[in-house]
Amino acid sequence: MTQATFSTPTMSSTFQRLQAQVETPVNAHYTVQLRSVCKVYPQTRFSLLDINLTLKQGDFLFVTGASGAGKTTLMKLIYGAEQADRGEVRVAGTNVGLLKGNRLSHLRRKLGVVFQDYKLIPRWTVAENVAFVLRSQGVPKAEIDRRLYPTLKLVGLQQRADCFPSQLSGGEQQRASIARAIVGSPKLLLADEPTGNLDQDNALQVLGILKKLNSLGITVVVTTHDMGLIQAVKAPVAQLDQGRLQVVPAEQVI
Repeated sequence: MTQATFSTPTMSSTFQRLQAQVETPVNAHYTVQLRSVCKVYPQTRFSLLDINLTLKQGDFLFVTGASGAGKTTLMKLIYGAEQADRGEVRVAGTNVGLLKGNRLSHLRRKLGVVFQDYKLIPRWTVAENVAFVLRSQGVPKAEIDRRLYPTLKLVGLQQRADCFPSQLSGGEQQRASIARAIVGSPKLLLADEPTGNLDQDNALQVLGILKKLNSLGITVVVTTHDMGLIQAVKAPVAQLDQGRLQVVPAEQVI
């Protein structure tokens, strides 16, 4: 198995700033801000309680926790698929909870989302799946063509553009979903268990792509239960436990 280690030179200062998240004022300069956020599901007794989190442009953060701890719910709150029962969720200074319809769609164009199960359309090629994001936004064909190849090259799929999802390995399908998420040049990338269906070699490859995107200035949030990936990157980790969120250094994660 290929071993890989990724370094982040400013991670110590990043962790110190994240520790002080509760005192951070609301500011459009921050990519993500959650302030006293609560989400309760009475029938299941599952809840997120008084969640506070602040991410600046260019941060990389893991979110971890046991199955059912609320990692996916936290992501959904950020991109507006769920609304908080109490508190405030802001992306790029905009209160996500106040957005509906076209206004919410407009905000989502500024971020990318990667899912564990890829969500590629089977009857479309890789190129068509990736280009769909831009087509749905009314981007001219010439601009789509200009963006498509560099995006596929970034994830190592430039030679697989005309393949259908069924012709790809799991790792390739996830890289295609990453390409789809970033072709619109988002400032924020949310990856929900992006390596959950992959073996360790493919997981490290996907993680390397996410780190490369982060080095280009994209804020990246990754949910995972894979401690090996967390140790490989040594980025700050937000642990969800019994509805509470705590940011800790990677070396303190059990």
